[in-house]
Amino acid sequence: MNMLEKILELDRAVFIFLNGLHNPFFDFIMYWLSDKLIWIPFYAFIIYILVREYKKKTFFILIAITFLITICDQTASGFLKPFFKRLRPSHEENLKDVIHLSDAGPGGKYGFISSHATNVFGLAVFLILLLPVKYTNLKIILFAWALLVSYSRIYNGVHYPLDIICGIILGTFYGFLVKNLYSKASTYFKI
Repeated sequence: MNMLEKILELDRAVFIFLNGLHNPFFDFIMYWLSDKLIWIPFYAFIIYILVREYKKKTFFILIAITFLITICDQTASGFLKPFFKRLRPSHEENLKDVIHLSDAGPGGKYGFISSHATNVFGLAVFLILLLPVKYTNLKIILFAWALLVSYSRIYNGVHYPLDIICGIILGTFYGFLVKNLYSKASTYFKI
């Protein structure tokens, strides 16, 4: 067995363990943590904070965030998933009897890497770097939110841990990148 096979075998074993830790209370919670619409009030609150803190600059911050989410999502879903073609655990025939799948269903065919993890970590890292120190509590909440949304994808049976870990790494990279680009652009254009 080569190194990649060992890693994938470990990934599968960790997935089975984590996905097996379910109960009716958390089934409900984790289902909703993965849903994009449930977070609209949270996003509205973040926009409110941005407007309060940055006034007119918020427009340019929202453009940066739109760019960030676009590159996160397109890299994960548009490039990496079709390139690697790693089946989601929910589409693995040999896991169908052991997997706990949420009511959200099996998701698309391929899962490497997680778009959810990439997107939420990209946004969280960007905002954590952007917001002043006085928002430390919000920064902690953003990090916890990104972790919970990412973990919910394993719990719900649609991603392996490695899908999530790589999504976290990619989202973190893009969060840093876009924050640096935004800072340089705002200095150059005196935004």
